[in-house]
Amino acid sequence: MISNRDPDAIFSGGGISFLNGSRTAKFNYGYSSFKGKRASMEDFYETRISEVDGQMVAFFGVFDGHGGVRTAEYLKNNLFKNLSSHPDFIRDTKTAIVEAFRQTDADYLHEEKAHQKDAGSTASTAVLLGDRLLVANVGDSRVVACRAGSAIPLSIDHKPDRSDERQRIEEAGGFILWAGTWRVGGVLAVSRAFGDKLLKPYVVAEPEIQEEEIGGVEFIIVASDGLWNVLSNKDAVALVQGIADAEAAARKLIQEAYARGSLDNITCVVVRFDNS
Repeated sequence: MISNRDPDAIFSGGGISFLNGSRTAKFNYGYSSFKGKRASMEDFYETRISEVDGQMVAFFGVFDGHGGVRTAEYLKNNLFKNLSSHPDFIRDTKTAIVEAFRQTDADYLHEEKAHQKDAGSTASTAVLLGDRLLVANVGDSRVVACRAGSAIPLSIDHKPDRSDERQRIEEAGGFILWAGTWRVGGVLAVSRAFGDKLLKPYVVAEPEIQEEEIGGVEFIIVASDGLWNVLSNKDAVALVQGIADAEAAARKLIQEAYARGSLDNITCVVVRFDNS
């Protein structure tokens, strides 16, 4: 993630690509990641463009680890691989996403059996397939789109005090407690995550999925809560709306979040579409 030679540097990069749907859509993407004021870096991200069953597919994800890096790093290395290899990925993408998320969590927990210390991670992901944009979210990282200049949330944070999440946790036999913030079992401040074996079945890796057509979407921001803790959806979109280069936009968001006092690791991916 962050260079070993300079762990306090902002790390960034990006690229440009085409997707073939009913028309050719060009997009450019950029990522930026910063340890910030935390002692260690537990955020990971992934940007990947692949061919699946003859179709070009783009994957973007941000993974915010807690309790160490193990879970977030595992998701970076395995989540999109498992998704793209799902036999129904092209034909029934939403079902494939749900099943790949579940299987990735189960595989990770199996590998974790030898570890005493619990660890987990959020996952906010965006998949571009033809003219479709599918967002799948687990936890409190977030995906926000800009359409006609307005900020449109494409995911809703999984917090323990969200009424439907609290009901799900309590029906599974769990509870939430206030300990500086609302926490599952008085421990974890997110209600869905990969890993966290000691909090299963209350903390689950079941994704909420939202689908959009790429047409009309100017850009999307996928980011960890180190960004969203200090920037509203509206502010984040307004800040980079005039920046055509996605990598420059991602770096701008990181710098602004840090300047506004973010105390967490900060990671974001920006994908900007050319729908002309």
